[in-house]
Amino acid sequence: MARVTRTSAPTARARAIIRRLRLEYPDAGCSLTFRSPWELLVATILSAQCTDERVNAVTPPLFERFPTPEAFAGADLADVEEAIHSTGFFRNKAKSLVGAARCVLHEHGGEVPRTMAQLKLVPGAGRKTANVVLGNAFGIAEGIAVDTHASRLSLRLGLTDTVEPVKAERQLMAVVPRRDWTDWTHLVIAHGRAVCTSRTAFCERCVLVDLCPTGAQERQRSARTARARPR
Repeated sequence: MARVTRTSAPTARARAIIRRLRLEYPDAGCSLTFRSPWELLVATILSAQCTDERVNAVTPPLFERFPTPEAFAGADLADVEEAIHSTGFFRNKAKSLVGAARCVLHEHGGEVPRTMAQLKLVPGAGRKTANVVLGNAFGIAEGIAVDTHASRLSLRLGLTDTVEPVKAERQLMAVVPRRDWTDWTHLVIAHGRAVCTSRTAFCERCVLVDLCPTGAQERQRSARTARARPR
């Protein structure tokens, strides 16, 4: 009989979840539009507390006005604030963008760094931003970007027991195959927007319902309610 490890069950379930989500969302990918690692870095910084749709509306005129890190580094802060105003927290974000541009120019020769350690030191780029840039601009899987959707769904699916991003990321990295680290975020974001929303989990039309502890609880609750109805 094969030896069963403590992590084999959740790992197998994570793989099954990924297979089903790939079939359900074959086009799932980074929803931020970008043409270069620098543009993705800027867009990801802007996406904090802001929808990707809003960021994608702001970045085309932003990059037309400030097309390069050099342009951002030499920009007047007020001009950057004006250009990104609708993304929210625009003052802090403008400082981050100008600081990030100067860091990329002065410390990395104008190229966005390709390591987690270096990216985390770029103003405005924490671990989540670094994971987004590394995974989607460079194809480097150093970790899993845990945003609101990824945090919520991973918890509902029973693959994590916390919404704290760094702890949740570690737990996911232990059960999700490394080759799927970048795609995991895209797949659960797609599912979180379409079915397992923050307000309501539509378990009755979820392709993961039999793999999900939350879905199992919902089925049991529905069954108890049905039995309790007068005939």
